[in-house]
Amino acid sequence: MSLWTPQDAAHAMAATVTGVPATINGISIDTRTLENGDLFFALKDARDGHDFVSAALAKGASSAVVLRSRLKEFEGQGALYGVDDVLGALVALGLAARARVSARIVAVTGSVGKTGTKEALKALLSRQGHTHASIASYNNHWGVPLTLARMPADTQFGIFEIGMNHAHEITPLTKMVRPHVAVITAIAPVHLENLGSLEAIAEAKGEIFDGLQPDGTAIIPADSEFVDRLAASAMRNHAARILRFGESQNADLRLIALTLDDLGSDAIIAMGGTEFPIRLGSPGKHTALNALAVLAAVAALGGDVGQAVDDFAAVMPPSGRGERIILGGITLIDESYNANPASMRAAFSVLGSATKKARKIVALGDMLELGPDEIAMHRDLASDLAQHGIDHVYAAGARMKHLFDALPGHQRGAWAPDAAALTPYVLNALEAGDIIMIKGSNSSRMSQIVRAIKDKFQNPQTGGGA
Repeated sequence: MSLWTPQDAAHAMAATVTGVPATINGISIDTRTLENGDLFFALKDARDGHDFVSAALAKGASSAVVLRSRLKEFEGQGALYGVDDVLGALVALGLAARARVSARIVAVTGSVGKTGTKEALKALLSRQGHTHASIASYNNHWGVPLTLARMPADTQFGIFEIGMNHAHEITPLTKMVRPHVAVITAIAPVHLENLGSLEAIAEAKGEIFDGLQPDGTAIIPADSEFVDRLAASAMRNHAARILRFGESQNADLRLIALTLDDLGSDAIIAMGGTEFPIRLGSPGKHTALNALAVLAAVAALGGDVGQAVDDFAAVMPPSGRGERIILGGITLIDESYNANPASMRAAFSVLGSATKKARKIVALGDMLELGPDEIAMHRDLASDLAQHGIDHVYAAGARMKHLFDALPGHQRGAWAPDAAALTPYVLNALEAGDIIMIKGSNSSRMSQIVRAIKDKFQNPQTGGGA
């Protein structure tokens, strides 16, 4: 089934059409991943997408969306949709996609855990119906409309991740998505540099309820100090139901007990007055708490909660967010996509709980956007590293230097100004049997250490979280 007919796409975008447009099979904004039959949008970001229109059409794009003022530049190369604003046209196509589906829609935000929660929902709901979800972390002003525009007409469950760096960024995105269920995973010190306080972060995350449908459900963390603030935000937006998840007595979905092992977690959960066991495919209390939010969302969307409970054991953490890889006798835990104090502590706890007798090693990159207290937030992680029995610490970046200096001598592996400079120290230190976790904000580029370890230790076998 085609994604869009040329007529429907042109109407949605109020576009001027030149050439003979073909049926649209997909939507692309990047020629590197463009597939035959995609509609290419010439967005302007770090680069002007118009510079790649010719390449997109030559590669097999069905057509391209360009500025009306630049139609003549590409005349004769392929079918074109001329618009006044390329991003605005993508938003319009996304809104048309949302309007044509009868799917049940969930939107997910939070300071930590939103991508893992989105991926778990995708994995579970895909077994229950035709499911469409954001890829990677497409959660911003172009990622959300792109995900909407890619949503097939016969979608039964739609899952959208929504992120922000500043206040008032979530509101327009959630109003595009118009979720039936809105989830906030956690409130933590992320983007403090832009928002200034945890209270402001909670207020910004609460914007997700601005687009909640009148019969909608709000899902919020019961253990957060901001639970009442989040509930009030949901009620202001006429949420029909509020579900709280966590360990607190007032939680609608409550974690009763948790046992960790190297491959996952066994939990006891209370829901609707009933206690039941669940096996999770990755360890950690944060994983178990996020599982509660996932199950609450499945229930609110009208899914089969019992099936979701049974299927949860097969849900693995996404790449860069706790993926566990065994290669050459080394256990690698890839947490390289993002970091903040809360997620760092959760990751240390997971590493510390490993039952395997092995050296426990971390390679840490700077945590960014933490504001004026960033030095203390880095340095204060030293006590958590000691608490969880981490043997050696390798650190990269000016901010992580403060943590490295706060460590006792026996824990210090090496410090370097950036991930590239730290890489050889890490590679030289690793021995068969070691467990190493790599973590840092995405911009610290700790993923290059992950790649270097994979290159050195061949024949990887991917498994569950550790």
